[in-house]
Amino acid sequence: MTEERPGTAEVVDSVLGALADPTRRQLLDLLAARGEATATTLAERLPVSRQAVVKHLAVLDAAGLVSGTRVGREVRYAVRPAALDATARWMSALAADWDRRLAHIKRVAEAAERDPSSTRPDRAGSR
Repeated sequence: MTEERPGTAEVVDSVLGALADPTRRQLLDLLAARGEATATTLAERLPVSRQAVVKHLAVLDAAGLVSGTRVGREVRYAVRPAALDATARWMSALAADWDRRLAHIKRVAEAAERDPSSTRPDRAGSR
């Protein structure tokens, strides 16, 4: 179907798993808009506790979508786009593959529409 680089499947799996949760998608959106933020700052913008935000950030970090950097007593989180870019490339290749398949089906259907006798079962064996 689509050619993958070594490790791409694991990256895509972890990214899609991490993005399956709406709170994690919100966290990613907030971080993308702010540049970087602490778990406390992010929790102020969401209807979940700081502890829940930290757990969600750990999932995003494990998927390679964010990274945390200690600054004094705080941990500041920022978006890491590489894993998301790899997933977008995989999705784009998958979409292109489906586009090719659908174009082929369309060509076959249009050919059958132009020459209906070519698709009749009784004619297929006589050729």
